[in-house]
Amino acid sequence: MMMADIKVYTTNYCSYCVQAKALLKRNAIPFDEIDLTNNDELRNKLSDENNGYRTVPMIFVKNKFIGGYQELNKLHQSGQLI
Repeated sequence: MMMADIKVYTTNYCSYCVQAKALLKRNAIPFDEIDLTNNDELRNKLSDENNGYRTVPMIFVKNKFIGGYQELNKLHQSGQLI
């Protein structure tokens, strides 16, 4: 089984996370979801590695950090998402 080119780091209380996952599902774009709800250690590590970006979702496309839902939506609207 191939790994998805998109990783979405989420929490269970984030409305933007829900929107990001819905956009990907609606467009049949496979993604892996990693829940950070109870994983402060990983969340802090990701934040440190990405210029202090702290909010979720944290979205990576082909292992490159793109930002959150708004950046994902912009890529989708421009036709540049995968």
